[in-house]
Amino acid sequence: MECIFCKIIKKEIPAEIIFEDKTTIVFKDIHPRAPIHFLILPKKHIASIKDLKSKDQKLMGNLFLVAKKIAKAKKLPGFKLVVNVGRPAGQLIEHLHLHFLAGRPIKMP
Repeated sequence: MECIFCKIIKKEIPAEIIFEDKTTIVFKDIHPRAPIHFLILPKKHIASIKDLKSKDQKLMGNLFLVAKKIAKAKKLPGFKLVVNVGRPAGQLIEHLHLHFLAGRPIKMP
C-alpha cells in the first residue's frame, strides 16, 4: 500500500503544490503549525532518515536547496526546517519530509 505522500506525488490525491521539480515536491501542510507551513519531500519514497542510503546524499541536499529557493521566492527573512524521525518523534507519515515553517517567530519546545 502506498503512502499518502506517494499518492500526492502521483496526483492521485489533491494538494496545494508550491514547487515541483524532477526529484522534489513541496506542498502546503493541511494542519499548519505556522502562517507558512510547507512540506518538502523527495519524490522517491524513503520512509525516514533512518532509511537513507549513501546514494541518497544528492537527493537530500536538493531538499535544502529547494527550501532556500522557496524562501527567496517568497522574500522570507528567515524560516525553520524540522524533520521528525519515527512516530515517537512525531513523524505521522512514513515518507521522509521537511517541515518548512515561517511567518512568525517560532518557539522551540
